[in-house]
Amino acid sequence: MSDEEHHFESKADAGASKTYPQQAGTIRKNGYIVIKGRPCKVVEVSTSKTGKHGHAKCHFIAIDIFTAKKLEDIVPSSHNCDVPHVNRTDYQLIDISEDGFVSLLTENGNTKDDLRLPTDDSLLTQIKDGFAEGKDLVVSVMSAMGEEQICGLKDIGPK
Repeated sequence: MSDEEHHFESKADAGASKTYPQQAGTIRKNGYIVIKGRPCKVVEVSTSKTGKHGHAKCHFIAIDIFTAKKLEDIVPSSHNCDVPHVNRTDYQLIDISEDGFVSLLTENGNTKDDLRLPTDDSLLTQIKDGFAEGKDLVVSVMSAMGEEQICGLKDIGPK
């Protein structure tokens, strides 16, 4: 029995959670919250008074940080909500491929080639026009819950 080797199939990552719990009553406007499994930025919070029985409720109106869809949720203010770990990283733009992917330079000198161009039209034209003019562009990449997307652009001058 002890001669057999046990093999465990691990489908998990290093254990770093994509979200952390926070009491609903402490989440404010411009904070982040997970609604229907999507990371969102809170645009409006209203709190109702407690009824005859029960809790005060928080009504969240939030916008998905990747798709810009409006989502709503009502949670008792004493309960915990999931809050996504949202990171913003700046990378220098090296190249834009024909199939819509960008090549970015990371801080340690490696390239990151797994990001698509943003779907936001004004940002997309700014990136393409700036790149065509030969400007040095730095893009801001927002990442949360395993998703990444270009969300901003800075011009650091001509090459």
